[in-house]
Amino acid sequence: MQLGRIVRRAVNAVLPPSVFLALTGYFCWQATQGAHGLKSYHEQLHLLDEAHESQVNAVTEQAAWRRRVSGLSEGALNADILDERARAMLNLANPNDIVVPYDKHAQLF
Repeated sequence: MQLGRIVRRAVNAVLPPSVFLALTGYFCWQATQGAHGLKSYHEQLHLLDEAHESQVNAVTEQAAWRRRVSGLSEGALNADILDERARAMLNLANPNDIVVPYDKHAQLF
């Protein structure tokens, strides 16, 4: 009888504090390392920064494409500049053009 009472007192003295310590440890671990903890919070902030950067890049690219498309409107195209650019890209010359040959290694300007 005496031994059972000592064991019961020891269990009653050790069990509740150890359960509360285990619960405290569990909640501390979850607060730092869990799915909604500090580590996850910093990862989400990093992803948010990447998303903002992607948005800024997309907006600048969209603005560049809008400029390019607006340059294709009928009022923005100049026939002479278009003809000159097409000939330069195709490496062609008009029979009325004056062509000045230059050396391969000569600096043009």
